[in-house]
Amino acid sequence: MADRWLAAVGADARGRARQIARAHAAFLSTGALDPAAAPVREVVADSWLRSSAARVDPDRDPPVTLLDGDLAGYRAGHPLAAVVPVLRDLVGGTADDGEHVWAVMDAGGRLLWVEGHRGARARAARMNFVEGALWDEAHAGTNAPGTALALDHEVQIFAAEHFRHTVQAWTCAAAPIHDPATGRILGVLDVTGGDAVAHPHSLALVRAAARVAEAHLATLRAGPAARPPAARLRVLGRPDGVLLLDRREIPLHRRHAEAVAILAAHPEGMTGQQLAAAMYDDGAAQATLRVELLRLRRLVGPLLHSRPYRLAEPVGADFLDVTRALEMGDVAAAVRAYAGPLLPTSDAPAIAERRRRLEVELRSAVLTATDPSTVYAWASGAGFDDLAAWERLARTAGPGTPHLRVAATRVAELRAEYGLNTDATLM
Repeated sequence: MADRWLAAVGADARGRARQIARAHAAFLSTGALDPAAAPVREVVADSWLRSSAARVDPDRDPPVTLLDGDLAGYRAGHPLAAVVPVLRDLVGGTADDGEHVWAVMDAGGRLLWVEGHRGARARAARMNFVEGALWDEAHAGTNAPGTALALDHEVQIFAAEHFRHTVQAWTCAAAPIHDPATGRILGVLDVTGGDAVAHPHSLALVRAAARVAEAHLATLRAGPAARPPAARLRVLGRPDGVLLLDRREIPLHRRHAEAVAILAAHPEGMTGQQLAAAMYDDGAAQATLRVELLRLRRLVGPLLHSRPYRLAEPVGADFLDVTRALEMGDVAAAVRAYAGPLLPTSDAPAIAERRRRLEVELRSAVLTATDPSTVYAWASGAGFDDLAAWERLARTAGPGTPHLRVAATRVAELRAEYGLNTDATLM
């Protein structure tokens, strides 16, 4: 059975490239896949459709969004910086020998490291395959690192399978690299070159190198205990925020608290457009965001970086503690960490969505908990008017216990308040 992630070029690579090019031209002309044209892999056809939906121009190069000092600073703080020397050893020599380039992309689609054969790098630069450029599908169309990022799977893209014309002289193979602790994508490893990269060995190489990188990250984290976050944010159960930074307690008004909370939840960084959409629901101009962030920078100094907007160091946060505890299945710790809704007066879209999700996930976990103390901690606090929580406590508490007596009283009160049957026997 054919591997759909491989290009499956066959013996006549140039002939196959011409067939795909005809199918690609037909697709660009009609916006639909022509069954009469040469067959195109489903993984490629789906990517063409996504690229078209994102309005990618097949004749326009992707933008470069990180330059010079901003690029250097962002790379230095990125988790994948620790594995670049390992990847250099694994694929660097192969790239030099085969006149290829190899690259590491972050989870936002930005190329952070582009190395390899000098001549190949010069040719790649002519299509903006350079450090700091955005090569996710939304900006660069179908390509191995961008498509691997979109699908969270290793993939090989051959010649005219690329959406943009200037990339169709190349073949690339890429594989995602995951955080060994959380499983989330940290970035993508890519090898790009000529027809030789169409060999199945290229996909096997990047897949194996990505797994080695993940294992190396796990080894590093298993060493000495990681340094705790340099800053900590409190935003649960309060209309504003407090940032503990360098032994200082910095009050943050609502907009500043929103910005720090959103960036703390996106350590990979966000573009101005992404952050503006996360903070404003009225289409506010990015100029408004820039003014707010300039004021925030006066408070937090070098903690806030730009292009992309990000926090220079990990920032701990009370709402992230709740999420982390739930992910680990520790409902009791999640309830203890939950001091109330996340910035309850905030109307920022990203905050409102996370606030609702946090409440739903925590309440759902409580309603399936078997420890009466955990259920009581929720019901007597944030869930005081939550009939289902008190009924859960009544079912989990032992006969004759104080928890059962309190639960029975509160269930009766709430049932009467809601106009429900109060005859149920709980004791």
